[in-house]
Amino acid sequence: MKYFILGAMASGFLLYGMSMLYGATGSLDVNRIAEVIHQGTANKQLLVFGLAFIVAGLAFKLGAVPFHMWVPDVYQGAPTAMTMFIGSAPKLAAFAFVMRLLVEALQPLMIDWSGMLMILAVLSMAVGNITAIAQTNIKRMFAYSTIAHMGFLLIGILSGTLEGYGSSMFYAVVYVLMSLGGFGMIMLLSREGFEADNLNDFKGLSQRSPWLAFMMLLLMFSMAGVPPTVGFYAKFSVLNAAVQAGHLPLVVMAVLFSLIGAFYYLRIVKLMYFDAPESHEKLYIQPDSSLLISINGLAVLALGILPNTLMSVCAVSVQQSLLH
Repeated sequence: MKYFILGAMASGFLLYGMSMLYGATGSLDVNRIAEVIHQGTANKQLLVFGLAFIVAGLAFKLGAVPFHMWVPDVYQGAPTAMTMFIGSAPKLAAFAFVMRLLVEALQPLMIDWSGMLMILAVLSMAVGNITAIAQTNIKRMFAYSTIAHMGFLLIGILSGTLEGYGSSMFYAVVYVLMSLGGFGMIMLLSREGFEADNLNDFKGLSQRSPWLAFMMLLLMFSMAGVPPTVGFYAKFSVLNAAVQAGHLPLVVMAVLFSLIGAFYYLRIVKLMYFDAPESHEKLYIQPDSSLLISINGLAVLALGILPNTLMSVCAVSVQQSLLH
């Protein structure tokens, strides 16, 4: 109900903002809106007012603070398979939404929306990383982790350059890959009548299944941004783009919050490798499930060592999108 009601509110914000754009520019075509704004014939006050509503609607779709209230409850309350879907694919769609509306249609208003995104990014990284430390439910911890990751994604868009947009797309793809692996691991360790969604369920996993523990270690290292996993390169690329755009204070804050975030990811590694298991029951994993999680975990490592191909694809995709 919370997801439904807040989702309806966010869609209302978006539509209200779009109606103001239409009122100011006389069009709903992305290119035409950008053209009218660039010409300076549109009503600036109406545009900025509409922009505020659009940013609020987009922030809800991303799960950015202060529009994040639904994320922890939905992630924890939904079945893990549904949480995996909600926490991955829609984030790519939300990124595309942000690119279409803010970067393509409202690029001439960048001085206005970049300030809003900066506040959203800082608050998301702060609230996400700090609150995640207190969680004992791993799905809820991943929810706050998602909020923090969305802050990093917004940093790339804030840079206002092709490199920054490409880095943000790369970050979105990498986040989806890591998220699929994290929730997939919870599903693998769960069984009928028992869901392995508490941190204590990962205690001593290295003794019960060394390979699965290693896959989870790779995923946690990647989420924390530890080299040579792809999460490190994803964070480095967005921060590098922000430095080149002159947002040095924002980058310093992002690094500090990233260090805080490393604590709760590495805590899971500590539980798996240094704590005694609560159950010595042997794990029986289907071969196809084991293969999928292995591909996911190894992809996180391989893309971290050789990230250039995926980075190039993201950069070309963004460039082609903006050209059209």
